[in-house]
Amino acid sequence: MNSIERFYATIERRPVDRPACWLGDPTPQAVPALCEHFGVSDIKELKRVCGDDFYAVEVPYHSETCNAIFAAFDWYMNGSNVDTEHRTLTADACFTPCEDVEDVKAVNFPWPDPEKYIDPEECKKLVDEAPKDKTVLGMLWACHFQDVCAAFGMQTCLMNMVAEPEMVHYVDDKIVAFYEKALKIFLDATKGKVHAILIGDDVGSQRGLMISPELISEFVIPGAKRLIDLAHSYGVKVIYHSCGSIVDAIPLLIDAGVDAIHPIQALAAGMDPANLKEKFEGKVSFCGGVDTQDLLPNGTPEMVAAKVKELRTYFPTGLIVSPSHEGLQDDVPPRNIKALFEEANKIY
Repeated sequence: MNSIERFYATIERRPVDRPACWLGDPTPQAVPALCEHFGVSDIKELKRVCGDDFYAVEVPYHSETCNAIFAAFDWYMNGSNVDTEHRTLTADACFTPCEDVEDVKAVNFPWPDPEKYIDPEECKKLVDEAPKDKTVLGMLWACHFQDVCAAFGMQTCLMNMVAEPEMVHYVDDKIVAFYEKALKIFLDATKGKVHAILIGDDVGSQRGLMISPELISEFVIPGAKRLIDLAHSYGVKVIYHSCGSIVDAIPLLIDAGVDAIHPIQALAAGMDPANLKEKFEGKVSFCGGVDTQDLLPNGTPEMVAAKVKELRTYFPTGLIVSPSHEGLQDDVPPRNIKALFEEANKIY
């Protein structure tokens, strides 16, 4: 199997020669040590050498103040929200004082138009750089729940979900429409060349959901489904990201049409492979599972290999083996990443 065949078989829970694997997107601080350990010069060569089945492409976005689509909204209306290193969901923002939809409209927020800031030719160029046998993964993110929390300030937003839901729906609809248009531009420009997209929102804590399943059903799922349906209309699979314990939200994501759940935060409550297999086998695929909170930073290569073997036992297919956080940190010894891929790449 090549990487594309392996991805489709994994995502559709058909037999595979070995699991599909994804390194994720290591932080800039983590890359030098990884490259040195694997004896390569850059991240692209690293992914080729280690056996990564994916080639991730960030949807390119360049506005007057921002070069990342996940920071496209300046909720403070002063340019500060484009600082991707220090953004926060919790600070007061432009809609914090609003008490109803008319107040929201009166703010005159400058909603960005992705058509102005996404170049179809750049999209095509970035995707065309992918190796022909790799699974192309479009990184849209489209974190509309997190965006709407940032738009009001998280505490205010969560209260408004109960007290003034129309306000939250109004802002959320604008955000989702932005991501829908951005996704359409990207997929039109790269038609037939993108195999999957990654979208999502962090709705889980270490012990459970941050908001109730009922609120997730009302405020998170409808926007996600709009994006999922759009991707599926292009024949593109959808990997949905949420950190934390989201076991109680997975049935909602399955109903919305998600193809795979990422990243299986291994130490979060209810996210162990035995529980996920028992509850969801045959209903959805998964991506992740190799713990980045303790195992990868502090374990030995032998322990990492044992965990990968365990995951393969639970999920002989239907699991993309990957660190349980896509943004691999520099506290993870490269030898443990090598052990992860060596065990995952074995043909039993």
